[in-house]
Amino acid sequence: MPETASRFVAACVQMRSGRDPARNRDDAVAGIREAASRGAQYVQTPEMTSLVERDRASLMEKVRTAEEDETLAALREVARETGTLVHVGSLAVRAGGKVANRAFLIDPDGALIAAYDKLHLYDVDLPNGERWRESATYEGGSCAIVAQTALAPIGIAICYDIRFPALYRALAEAGASVLTAPAAFTKQTGEAHWHVLQRARAIETGSFMISAAQGGRHEDGRDTYGHSLIVDPWGRVLADAGNAEPGVILAEIDLSLVDDARARIPALKHARPFRVETVPRPAA
Repeated sequence: MPETASRFVAACVQMRSGRDPARNRDDAVAGIREAASRGAQYVQTPEMTSLVERDRASLMEKVRTAEEDETLAALREVARETGTLVHVGSLAVRAGGKVANRAFLIDPDGALIAAYDKLHLYDVDLPNGERWRESATYEGGSCAIVAQTALAPIGIAICYDIRFPALYRALAEAGASVLTAPAAFTKQTGEAHWHVLQRARAIETGSFMISAAQGGRHEDGRDTYGHSLIVDPWGRVLADAGNAEPGVILAEIDLSLVDDARARIPALKHARPFRVETVPRPAA
């Protein structure tokens, strides 16, 4: 395994992406430049950095393949320009007749290190009348990813994945010391669960959690929660955007805290195989 840094500065770019990919691209580039100017070595953008569009027909008109995507090209260029490790939380990219919700990790030379397609798709009817059917438009992924970088081994996930602790445990067991969940969490579910889920995944695995978020009222009518977060392996919140407004948050990542947390609570080592039995109800 390649040697990694013991400390680095991480940043989240909180956004309010809309229906214009060019404007979203420019906002992401500006956020990355700001983060780098403030000392960030790793910069993460939210889920759906390039386009937040509920209407399927309009979405399909605007998405491109990864090779043709202008936002991805611009973010590779700004990674080179700033010398930062850029984690694109996700882009909507064409994948056959559907769309992939795809994260990208870009090294400081602008080369693509890794790509990850969101595994878990959000299909739900909420009490406030919101209805989401991601599977109607998006093609789910099939492979979890841990990317070896010069800063840290990074486990890549997206938004709804945060609700599946087995995925995060598998990423940590595969060597990740930094885990991620860049998101476009709805305001309703974010208010109820965002902070506790982020802190829980950090505590369970003894890992840093870094999650850039979309925030506010978007052009397509959705409301997202914001509150981009950086959480340490003991569950302490190091940085919180605090609201739904666009902006940049930063925190120092001290990887010695991963070893410390995993030594104090060695849950990754103590897991044992088991079976589940269903005991029948006694006869009346």
